[in-house]
Amino acid sequence: MLQRAMFRCGQLSSRVFAVEFDLRTQPLYFTLSSNPQELHHAHQQLFGDDGKLFSLHVHSDSRIEKAQAHAEIKHKLCVTLSQDCDVFEASSFIPDVKNSVVKGFFIRDKSTTTLSEDTLKTLQQSKSVCVFSYKREGEYCWQELWSPVDQVQESVRQYITPAAAAEHHPSTLNIRNSDVFYCMDEAYKVLQECTDIIPESKEVLKLVDEQLETSRADGFPVIVIEGLDATGKTTLTEALRESLNATLLKSPPQCLAPFRQRFDSEPPLIRRAFYALGNYITAAHIGKESLRAPVIVDRYWHSTAAYAIATAVGGRVENLPKPGSELYRWPEDLLQPNLVLLLTVSPEERLRRLRDRGQDKTVEEAELEINQLFRLKVEEAYKRIQNPACIIVDASPSPQEVLQQVQHLIRNKCHL
Repeated sequence: MLQRAMFRCGQLSSRVFAVEFDLRTQPLYFTLSSNPQELHHAHQQLFGDDGKLFSLHVHSDSRIEKAQAHAEIKHKLCVTLSQDCDVFEASSFIPDVKNSVVKGFFIRDKSTTTLSEDTLKTLQQSKSVCVFSYKREGEYCWQELWSPVDQVQESVRQYITPAAAAEHHPSTLNIRNSDVFYCMDEAYKVLQECTDIIPESKEVLKLVDEQLETSRADGFPVIVIEGLDATGKTTLTEALRESLNATLLKSPPQCLAPFRQRFDSEPPLIRRAFYALGNYITAAHIGKESLRAPVIVDRYWHSTAAYAIATAVGGRVENLPKPGSELYRWPEDLLQPNLVLLLTVSPEERLRRLRDRGQDKTVEEAELEINQLFRLKVEEAYKRIQNPACIIVDASPSPQEVLQQVQHLIRNKCHL
């Protein structure tokens, strides 16, 4: 079978495994060896004697199938195993090799039933899933390809060997054109591969095809206003539209509104491709409108990239791609704005404003309200994006004071 062929012992020996055991620290890394290796303290905690231990990994030659299988399994594990099992995000990868990450989960079953084994039996019927079991023997632990008791075990014993932390979080190996798209063609291809399973993909691609070239001559300045929800973007962009006699655009564009709920329910690969194409549609609108008047844009590529990177990279802020990484570079084929302003307010003020709004939110926007770590990662990712970088604006004062502050920046930077 495909997954068994992929995880033959020869290939396993070149891969590093990572488990998000404690989100406050780096992932826990280990490799496999044919010789017993003494476990470190942190590994002893993960591979403790309390419960049955398994990991599963999702692989397929089809990236759409792989993304959907991972999302479905994550939901199933959360629903069926949440009470009696610890479920951690896990992956295996080849160091410094892009797109080598195979995502999965590490399961610690503390129940006295066969709940996890029954669930794994069902999941293992899929050609996309490979399951391993782990056993402790004193100071040592080994991994074997797991089979239900009525099947023949196919693999040899491989001992857990503690490994040093990777220089970069493993998820960063797969971000390019999977979580963040750096050219329109790559995002377009993802939705093309979805047309048989997501009929709305055809309509979105038709909208993209209908757009004109986004290149423009020396038109009027383009100013993008970025920020988390409830930082005052809507109030400010409306005020700028009036004061500058400008055109106001939003990303994603209104033409994609009928499809957002559908694509928000899809795995990250498909959802990110959808929003990436939204930026290119917005760019086409910018190209036309900036020939007639200044253009104010409520969110653009910075939002798409910052949220995607913060979601893709597990754990702490330090796990984000390092400043200067190519993952923060603006796509070469996407129209660039003249100025990008990032509105910020204190977490307390933002939550107060959110409570007063009561409108529908995306999953990620809702996550911001309850997860301080995620918010910090989004904010830091915003600040690391380059060419163009964000200029930070304190949006805590009154709307009129913020408007005056921003007008001053626009006069200085864009000569308006």
